Amino acid sequence: MSDLHLSLDAIDDRMRGFPAGHAPLPLAEIGRQGWKPYDGTMSLPLMSLDRPAFDGNVALMMRYVRDHGVAIAPHAKTPMSTDIAKELVEAGAWGMTVADIRQASVLLKAGFDRLILANEIGGKAAARRLAALLAGHPQAQMHVFVDSAELADSLLEIWQARDDLPPLGLLLEVGAGRAGARTIEAAQAILDAILAGENAGIRLGGIGAYEGAAATADPKESIRRIDELMALTVETHHLVRNRVGTERPLILTAGGSVFFDRVIAGLGPAYKGDAATTLVLRSGAIFFHDHGVYERGLAALDGRSGFELSGETISASRGFKPVLRVWAEVLSRPEPDLAICGMGLRDVAIDQGLPRPLALYREGRRIGTLDAAAVARLNDQHAFVTTGGGDLRIGDVIEFGLSHPCTCLDRHALVYGLDVDGTVIGAFATSFG
Repeated sequence: MSDLHLSLDAIDDRMRGFPAGHAPLPLAEIGRQGWKPYDGTMSLPLMSLDRPAFDGNVALMMRYVRDHGVAIAPHAKTPMSTDIAKELVEAGAWGMTVADIRQASVLLKAGFDRLILANEIGGKAAARRLAALLAGHPQAQMHVFVDSAELADSLLEIWQARDDLPPLGLLLEVGAGRAGARTIEAAQAILDAILAGENAGIRLGGIGAYEGAAATADPKESIRRIDELMALTVETHHLVRNRVGTERPLILTAGGSVFFDRVIAGLGPAYKGDAATTLVLRSGAIFFHDHGVYERGLAALDGRSGFELSGETISASRGFKPVLRVWAEVLSRPEPDLAICGMGLRDVAIDQGLPRPLALYREGRRIGTLDAAAVARLNDQHAFVTTGGGDLRIGDVIEFGLSHPCTCLDRHALVYGLDVDGTVIGAFATSFG
């Protein structure tokens, strides 16, 4: 379910969180009801967004990119919420990033013109689909990753044959661990294909990379691989500059993870001193943080002293705050140290770790933290929580922290924004298709 299928004027109790039996409400009215996820009013489970924490993360990251003289196009695939995307653009984002043609359609139809499609799209059929979409959006400023002569030729052929399409920028992708040219020779071949067929309507727009796929379980090895990728990206930028001259505007884009400090350090030789090159980071999940993979990632960033603001190194772990929670009720206490909660794989993901019990609520009041409790496993509708000796009772509400926001958010059609007191002050519809 997504906001493409929701009637935003008549949201009702078919949606997670919406109180059972309550009359339908427009999306804009949800934040005026005074609901709380822990007082028995709302149907559980539900996902919430800590509004003060989110606003703080946005302010901190936007300050960071301004301080380093770079731009950011946050990856929209994390929340797939056009309202959140609008907030990020209003806060200073250069544009938005998408992962595929469908996501591009969602944002284009919501009025976003400047997009990076940070992925290869396929072959000739996909190129035709992209053209069909963009024909309806003449104002679009689209840039798409290309890592093969085959894709370059397909896009060039279609754009050369039509006069009803907006200009398209091709971003030559170099890579490690995922897509992208692996060597400067491979990058040269792709560059040759693009430059042989480009014209005013479709041309080389820059170089792209994704460093997160180069990471491994070994932190030192991860940094070595990421630094090597950044070196290849710089070499490719120099290659491009030698071919197209110094005046052509180019996008240099990477930083789609928690390694943006290594991106800025590694790509400095390419964009610093080059007035026609703009470095665009793509980190999206950083605005949401988490209680898992990003928590570990920011701790590692702190360990390498990577988060610098105004010439000083600060703690990213303390600066950014986890934003998302899932709330669920205790359904059963079948064993002394086991509580069964109404939350499962249909509500959260486990690809980067299990949810973490944070706090316990009873009859509308916060009882305390759940430091000793843990989620042992999930099935489709249930969480198996070891209580650690805690006093968990049937009907209690548990607040859970999440790992990896990208794969948790896509299970929810609505995300409820909470104020500092845990009261719903708004709701965001998502567009996951």
